[in-house]
Amino acid sequence: MTFRVALFLACLAATQVLVGQSTTRKPGPAAPAKPRGEVVVPFRPGEVLTYDVSYSTYVTAGTVTMQVQAKRPSYNSVAYYVVAEARPTPLMSKVYTLYYKADVLMDVYTLLPQRAGVYSEEGQRHQMKVTTFDNAARKATFENVTAKSGKREFPVPAFTQDALSAIYVMRALPLKVGAKETIPVASGGHSFRAQVSVVGTETLQTAAGPFQTFRLRTALSDENGRPSGRPIQIWISDTPGRVPVKLQSDLSVGSFVLTLNQAKLGQ
Repeated sequence: MTFRVALFLACLAATQVLVGQSTTRKPGPAAPAKPRGEVVVPFRPGEVLTYDVSYSTYVTAGTVTMQVQAKRPSYNSVAYYVVAEARPTPLMSKVYTLYYKADVLMDVYTLLPQRAGVYSEEGQRHQMKVTTFDNAARKATFENVTAKSGKREFPVPAFTQDALSAIYVMRALPLKVGAKETIPVASGGHSFRAQVSVVGTETLQTAAGPFQTFRLRTALSDENGRPSGRPIQIWISDTPGRVPVKLQSDLSVGSFVLTLNQAKLGQ
């Protein structure tokens, strides 16, 4: 359970939304259609970020790896294929078998999710859950593939992200101390809203080196506006790569921290 919470929070804590822009023109002859342009982003295929995971008094309880594996044709467009995996250390794995994998296809022209999946192994229990997005219609479809419970369609607000795509979208946006956002997120067949505030800057020393960072605070609420979980903090580097450097969440017992160990930037 701990690693599933960490993976979800790590992705959700940095949630931001790509706000589209529109222009108003006077009526006139239709202009020739212009080719769509890709959103400028600080990450590239081949990027791999590795984090040490600590829980309470454990120095290192596991690792989380996030990588941009490819940019490829997808759903009549082109998408980044992003994967995050969480594993316990060899010592912890002797106590209990845990493995989590989240993946998402992000449209390169909008950075909106096309399809997102979460696969988990907790002991003998294995689950696969999939969410597909129809962004134009503002709806998504959730399916628990393992349970074979059928598909459930639900409405989502404009510019909704899934938990994993959100962190990459945030990296593509400017950050400024004092900025605040209310962000829609879809996860597990439900809609959430994240109140994200950039509360300050801080210098962090990690195994991957020193970083000057922005510190964000995120509070999550459910579809009815009720608080969901505890506030979490995430530190994002003030560098061209906008690398997530650290995440911290206080739990009912102890605290959970992800800290950057290695960063391989894409080409």
